[in-house]
Amino acid sequence: MTDHIAAIRFGTGLPLAAGAPVTPDAMLAALAGPDHAARAWPAPGLAEALPLMAAVDATRGKERQGTDPGVLLAERRAALQAVAVGWQQGTRATLARSIAAEDGFRERLVRFWADHFTTIARSGRERMLPLTLVEDAIRPQLNRRFSDLLQAVTLHPAMLIYLDQDTSVGPGSEAGRRRNRGLNENLGRELMELHTLGVGAAYSQTDVREMAELLTGLGFDPGQGFVFRRGWAEPGAETVLDSRFGGKGLQPIRAALEMLATHPETARHIAAKLAVHFVADRPDADLVATLERAFLDSGGDLPAVYAALLNHPAAWAPLGGPGGGTGGGPGGGPGGGKVRQPYDFVTAGLKALGVTGAQVMGMPWRRLDRLAIAPLTGMGQTFLSPGGPNGWPEEAEAWITPQGLAARIIWAMDVPQRLLGGAFPDPVRFAGQALGEAAGAALLQAVSRAETRREAVGLVLASPEFNRR
Repeated sequence: MTDHIAAIRFGTGLPLAAGAPVTPDAMLAALAGPDHAARAWPAPGLAEALPLMAAVDATRGKERQGTDPGVLLAERRAALQAVAVGWQQGTRATLARSIAAEDGFRERLVRFWADHFTTIARSGRERMLPLTLVEDAIRPQLNRRFSDLLQAVTLHPAMLIYLDQDTSVGPGSEAGRRRNRGLNENLGRELMELHTLGVGAAYSQTDVREMAELLTGLGFDPGQGFVFRRGWAEPGAETVLDSRFGGKGLQPIRAALEMLATHPETARHIAAKLAVHFVADRPDADLVATLERAFLDSGGDLPAVYAALLNHPAAWAPLGGPGGGTGGGPGGGPGGGKVRQPYDFVTAGLKALGVTGAQVMGMPWRRLDRLAIAPLTGMGQTFLSPGGPNGWPEEAEAWITPQGLAARIIWAMDVPQRLLGGAFPDPVRFAGQALGEAAGAALLQAVSRAETRREAVGLVLASPEFNRR
């Protein structure tokens, strides 16, 4: 049986909901269907975030008008608190989906692409933006072409603000000549280096600058969201990777994004990232090549690439085996190892402990934060706050550190008591519920010999088996 592999490697953990898809065909069919999790646990998008951001901005205008400082401070705090509440709502929905969605593969893909297209809020005002990128650009494009996904993400205000595209002005544009403002290359560089071609691909600094000039005009307005400012756009055509892009408005930008999205080096880059994320830190070479061929042959059709992933034999190698599992400990072995990142570890733990989506949505925020959000920092993965636009590392060694392991063990021993009180389940049955066939004989023996059920449940959650995926 491979149900546990479907749940752990390609989903968000065990136990599986009744009727949850566990075969490649069923998983792909569910992905092609309605996004039930988004409907069950709605999260705010940009339409909800914009008025809250505008309210914060309005306090700055009042400051210039000489409003009483005490009144202004209270208004600003209230406006920022409203943003924080919106962020909490989006965070709740994200957790509920990860824990309770029947279609776990969809949720894992969402997290993969959200990391691939990392954005980070740099102020309280912007706090909701990374979550809105998922709602507006990633989830709706998850089952289309990579070009559609790339364009939706690139033009989303979360990306434009994070990579300073909103301040980039073409030097030869009307605004550039009048205001003496300059070009920002951040988005042009990350488009090539991280989002499409990959580090070390055959592009030059000249390509980066030309792409940055082509992107000028893309901007953000708090009242409208995305805007195109013609007066900021660099006039004339730009040449990127020996292709010339000229014209007015968004047409040449979209054409350049299409070119990057379907480039052979993009196919290679995306294929390798998917294989590493889902299967092994050092994945089977034929798996990567198969994904690359599927990408190229389909013109970047994402369902075709997902199908190639799910139908490859290496994708179903035993957890802990040479196809991609870890060795004897949670840190990984000769197969390259896959370790659950802290977010995946915590949400899988809550799922195993029986937490429901309704409980997540109804739980007091402070309690939810103590159980699921705050512990991530000690494990090395502060929620939605990676170190830079390259997102979180994949390699097992980045997560299995003395500090990170200690934080996982503390969580495993503490949270079950907080959730269950004294009503702990039978230890052996819990191990099977949390791990399925991945629960080895040594673990089952250890939990059966534990002095208390509390200790036994903690042993399961802290075990190398539970930390693998």
